[in-house]
Amino acid sequence: MNKTTKKTPPPATGADLGSEVRLDLYRLQLELRYCEKRAYDLFLQNLIKGTSHLSLGQEAIAAGFGVAMRKDDWTFCTYRGHAHTLARGASMEGVLGELMGRQCGLLGGKGGSMHLTDVKNGVMGSYAIIGAHLPVAAGAAWSAQYRGTKQVAVCFFGDGTTNIGAFHEALNFAVIWKLPVIFVCENNLYMEYTPIRSVTAVEHPAADRASAYNLEKIVIDGNDADEVYRTAQKYMERAREGGGPALIECMTYRHSGHSRADPGKYRPEGELERWLERDPIKIYRERLLQMGMVEATLKDLETQSMQKVDRATEEAKASPLPSIDDIEKNVWADGGAAWRN
Repeated sequence: MNKTTKKTPPPATGADLGSEVRLDLYRLQLELRYCEKRAYDLFLQNLIKGTSHLSLGQEAIAAGFGVAMRKDDWTFCTYRGHAHTLARGASMEGVLGELMGRQCGLLGGKGGSMHLTDVKNGVMGSYAIIGAHLPVAAGAAWSAQYRGTKQVAVCFFGDGTTNIGAFHEALNFAVIWKLPVIFVCENNLYMEYTPIRSVTAVEHPAADRASAYNLEKIVIDGNDADEVYRTAQKYMERAREGGGPALIECMTYRHSGHSRADPGKYRPEGELERWLERDPIKIYRERLLQMGMVEATLKDLETQSMQKVDRATEEAKASPLPSIDDIEKNVWADGGAAWRN
């Protein structure tokens, strides 16, 4: 391919989504990308302590589901949950503040990167124990079913979770009870440092096991926000109307290592570069331009998104550290209905 030849982005499938939805998807992907990059910068400035797990390169999944979900739906995510939390409407200063351990954080600065929660926006927790949240999501879906609210629980997890017992238990009960829950496997090819293919008997660790639970095999391009959005809409609406759960495997790739302590040296030569050509934001921007979107409109969105990150960063920096008086609040229960607050 010569220097003047451009790769054509994957075509959008199905009926047109309309410019409003498409711009929402692009804006949200930008905000997630810029915020994650800022989190990394703040770590280098020693303003974020400890480790964190970034989802750079996986933004299309969080954005696609975030735009498709109803306000009262529930999100359950893993320790790699910054993007999913922001995609539901959590404040950016709340997320960055939590990472920096400030009072303005979503959890008052005491939860940190791996425990982001924002109940008012339907973010029912980020779970650092692999697979722990799948049965919890099924339980939330059972609650919605029992109350007849038509809410849907969406549970995100990595490819390594498919080899955990809780994955199989949650799927089994979700199907038996026909629960309104969507299980979303973000297959970024690696379970921490180990290629998923090296330790799993099937090519698609989630989708190839779906038939064991009488579920449809669903594998989609997790770097295509349009495809993610349409798939999310389809199966969430089916779940709302009593059609039961779905298991969706989204093929994607993380641009950075497993965590900030991981330089990713185990990846084969050229693999990262090939996936960078399929960067979800790059793909989406090229698609919007091909569809006739004005360049100036996209540049305005990019500028506004960066300005939003800048404002959130300064607000979080200005927020004080948690008070010592708050150290025992919201951290334990006495075994009954009363919490120590």
